[in-house]
Amino acid sequence: MEKGRLSRPFFFAVKSRNSSLSLTSDMTKKYTVTAALPYANGPLHLGHVAGVYLPADTFVRFQRMNDADVLFVCGSDEHGAAITLRAKKEGVSPGEIVDKYHNLIGKAFSDFGIEFDIYDRTSSKIHHETSSNFFKKLNAKNKFIQKSSEQYYDEDYNQFLADRYITGTCPKCQSTDAYGDQCEKCGSDLSPTDLIDPVSTLSGKLPVIRKTSHWFLPMDQHEKWLRDWITKGILDGEQQHDPKAWRNQVTGQCMSWIDGGLKPRAMTRDLDWGVKVPLPEGEGKVLYVWLDAPIGYISATKKWAAENNKNWEDYWVKEKAQDRKLVHFIGKDNIVFHAIIFPILLKDHGDFILPDNVPASEFLNLEGDKFSTSRNWAVWLHEYIASYPDKTDELRYVLTSIAPESKDAEFTWKDYQSRINSELADVFGNFVNRTVVLTNKYYDGLVPEQGQLTEQDQQVLDDVNNACLRISDLILKYKLREAQGEMMRIARTGNKYLADNEPWKLVKLDASRVETIMSVALEITRCLSIAAMPFLPNTAQKLQGFLNIDAKKWSDLLVSKLVAGTKINQAEILFKKIDDEFVEFEIQKLREKSKQTSKFPPMKETIDFDTFQKMDLRMGKILSAEKVEKADKLLQLTIDTGIDTRTVVSGIAQHYAPEEVVGKTVLVLLNLTPRKIRGVESQGMVLMAENEEGALSFLETEKEFLHGQSVS
Repeated sequence: MEKGRLSRPFFFAVKSRNSSLSLTSDMTKKYTVTAALPYANGPLHLGHVAGVYLPADTFVRFQRMNDADVLFVCGSDEHGAAITLRAKKEGVSPGEIVDKYHNLIGKAFSDFGIEFDIYDRTSSKIHHETSSNFFKKLNAKNKFIQKSSEQYYDEDYNQFLADRYITGTCPKCQSTDAYGDQCEKCGSDLSPTDLIDPVSTLSGKLPVIRKTSHWFLPMDQHEKWLRDWITKGILDGEQQHDPKAWRNQVTGQCMSWIDGGLKPRAMTRDLDWGVKVPLPEGEGKVLYVWLDAPIGYISATKKWAAENNKNWEDYWVKEKAQDRKLVHFIGKDNIVFHAIIFPILLKDHGDFILPDNVPASEFLNLEGDKFSTSRNWAVWLHEYIASYPDKTDELRYVLTSIAPESKDAEFTWKDYQSRINSELADVFGNFVNRTVVLTNKYYDGLVPEQGQLTEQDQQVLDDVNNACLRISDLILKYKLREAQGEMMRIARTGNKYLADNEPWKLVKLDASRVETIMSVALEITRCLSIAAMPFLPNTAQKLQGFLNIDAKKWSDLLVSKLVAGTKINQAEILFKKIDDEFVEFEIQKLREKSKQTSKFPPMKETIDFDTFQKMDLRMGKILSAEKVEKADKLLQLTIDTGIDTRTVVSGIAQHYAPEEVVGKTVLVLLNLTPRKIRGVESQGMVLMAENEEGALSFLETEKEFLHGQSVS
């Protein structure tokens, strides 16, 4: 590359001497991009956003900047056990639940700037029709096996239990929170009858076994082609995708399932909420949610196409979408459904393209713990936006910086503060502010002439060029976190360039040189305004407003509109710093919300160790028990404490009959001040445990204790 003055309009037209990448890296021009359908049984938290919707939106924004034909599809998943469970818990209909959360989720996406072409819902008429027709075609092609099987049944609710209505211990990893279809801790494929100590989520009791009939997908018949397709990218003898482009956790989890032997999986459920089985013998049954939910991508496309004068088949059907790539952005708990089950269904149907990539993310944790809806241990997207409507780009930046692309990550408010202050404010914002303010100060806002470029000037421009090339390459490889890092590299390069050259000092000594420095700084700022658009869309728009330019395409990097004499505008602070009080407030708010929604009472005030040592806890044996007269809740117990025999009045009569407790060895607090209860003096307290339903049980020990033994 020739040293000396670089012609501004052709800055990016010349390849960097350090890179062999082209600006567009031979990009595909047609994509159907889906983001996992969120369950309409609760709001979105930051874990959902960081793992699925933000990376999908960033990818789509970049593709649109390159004039790609992209359809971006999502919608609410309004069927399945999770919906009906929430409805039963709140005492309302499933329809009321999905209406409430569909609207809440859709608004949160819109307010955050996630730009779907369509955000649909699986309760729509077109979805039910599409799913029903899909099922009927597979059934007509004999792709299902109809058979009877034994299934758990809750006699209290007179209902067969779908897999998510059953929890128990995973037989493979021993997690006690496994569902009847999958253990979310180890990822194992399960059947309800595989669970150890299964419990109905409706009644909390052990369900019984009854026979029922369902349509099964014989997944075991698909192992060979799935193995070749996933590991080699080959389908029907043709190369379909690049297997090296798939994330390791996606390939690994799929192969773990396949190597372990796929099993037939029921594609229908005994439920009254969902897409009805469209066959006479399917009365009282609905389609399995993981059959109908991904079909929601197709039905949403149909609705969008009808509303926009498009042909939906161009986005899904093989004959008309041959050069189009289907990409599913999901979380790791949905890998098997999008990379094994849905591809089987698409291939069995015969008309549709299969995924080119399934970029699944790992999980995002929160302040040292997992996100938990039940415990309200979450930062909810709609609440964040309501509190900080002008800080959506800050949140986008932080979540992309810690995106759990290959391993679990963690969001903390302290890290949020650090990244905004030390990166966005001190680097990005500082560079932009200096550049725009100095241009207005020295040249009345007119872009100065670019003089002779030094070796350093040229190297800086080359570094910016290379960063833009790497951004393009990394986004195409679904490495959004690294790509954003390259965007920040541009800001760091500009910030260092100004700090090294100190134009505010040099202006009185060499005004001509300062013109060149500021011209280069403005060129870096222009490139930053384009490179930031996929990641910080609002900030990029503001930045282009400062520069008085309109550059919405990635190819705008090739030609600068900041020619000498162009008038720019005044700057404003892009990112306000976060103080420690903000962090403390958010952490305290998180803890308080979690306490308020906990199933268990909050911790009482702390005591010191000396106070605790005053408690005399001993094992005692109940010698006799009788009900206290005119007291439904009280039992009068006679207890051998080892040092004496004493009377204790205990409020356990509604949980235990007198004859049930005689002979039990129990934990007793001896040195509690005696007091009369219904005329009987109680000389201690029997300690019990209470579960979330209010049921009491005696405290159990790992070893046998003799009554009278002290407990410490």
